[in-house]
Amino acid sequence: MEFFHRSAKQPERLGVLPGTFNPITVAHLALAHAALRHVDEVVFVLPRVFPHKPYSGASFAERVEMLRIATAENAAFSIAAADGGLFVDIARQCRAAYRDAVRLSFLCGRDAAERIVGWDYGRPSAFAEMIREFDLLVASRDGAYAAPDEFASAIRSLDLEGAEGVSSTEVRDRIARGEPWEHLVPAGVVERARRVYTPL
Repeated sequence: MEFFHRSAKQPERLGVLPGTFNPITVAHLALAHAALRHVDEVVFVLPRVFPHKPYSGASFAERVEMLRIATAENAAFSIAAADGGLFVDIARQCRAAYRDAVRLSFLCGRDAAERIVGWDYGRPSAFAEMIREFDLLVASRDGAYAAPDEFASAIRSLDLEGAEGVSSTEVRDRIARGEPWEHLVPAGVVERARRVYTPL
């Protein structure tokens, strides 16, 4: 795990927010801020390789720079890159970078939780084994997430207000259509996102 910014905190409980951040949105920040009611630090993790989508749009360096701008004012936020994109890979890199005893809570929306829990990991028990290494804090996104009964103790809801329906895809689509989008990204990121995503 490579850090581009690291909080000075020594967290007992670490919130982990993996994403493509293409670009970072107000929803990402709202999720991280909401998680600070439950965790000591939130690390925004940008995988170098994604398990379910190719790299397109902003470059890796541009995404890191937008993350730096968006998170600069909160001392509890860190930014890091992970070599792999699966939660279990990121969890193990977090333990190596922090310490084995740190409690990990991955942050995600309902759609991501459904994908993570339902992903074909190659064997039926794979997710049950992974969820012993971390828990999930899941925000509503076009509806609340109902965890399967066997995982209910490790998957909890996270109250999130004001960011329902906001996504990086929506930002890019609005830019492409020439529609207002600036309110969907952190204020400091607007000009950088305009340069990166506005068609030539």
